[in-house]
Amino acid sequence: MTDTERPQPLAVALAALALLIATAPPALAHTGEGVAGGFLAGLRHPVLGPDHVIAMVAVGLWGAFLGRSAIWVLPIVFPLVMAVGGALGVVGVPIPEVETGIALSAVLLGLAVAAAFRPPIWVAAVLVGAFAIFHGHAHGTELPQAANSVAYSAGFVISTGLLHLAGIAFGLLAARPLGALAVRGAGALIAAGGVYFLAA
Repeated sequence: MTDTERPQPLAVALAALALLIATAPPALAHTGEGVAGGFLAGLRHPVLGPDHVIAMVAVGLWGAFLGRSAIWVLPIVFPLVMAVGGALGVVGVPIPEVETGIALSAVLLGLAVAAAFRPPIWVAAVLVGAFAIFHGHAHGTELPQAANSVAYSAGFVISTGLLHLAGIAFGLLAARPLGALAVRGAGALIAAGGVYFLAA
């Protein structure tokens, strides 16, 4: 078993967890901020927007495609910078064209995967971080009025990380010839989805 294959079982399990979060009905056993707009609302928020989902999966795909360092660097950079964008949204700092930035992130990250673009790791991290600002700002500005902002932010950061892991799980197929074609095809589909959201 190669080093590239070892993380796969964990990544697949976490991808399954992300899918469960996306499809689970709201938890009604708790009252107050947990459901009204705290951690659980934050956890569910990213998976309710398909534009967010495809871009976040693309980060994991690209990281897996780029290899050993990027597979962890990109999915760490994105949530950290996204949290900064979320804080800006919570306090009301305006960022122009947020929805356009989110759609463009899917287009460009999807194209990077489809074209097998392999820049230096710092270039990939800067690009991913720049897009993370838009995603975080959107989450922050959509914070429910009743929400605990810290719990909500923790929820959407964790959910984002799980979506990245779903992308990594699929992206690990790139180690095999036919798998690489499948990953690049997924990148093309993500880019097409981004174009759709730009046009919508």
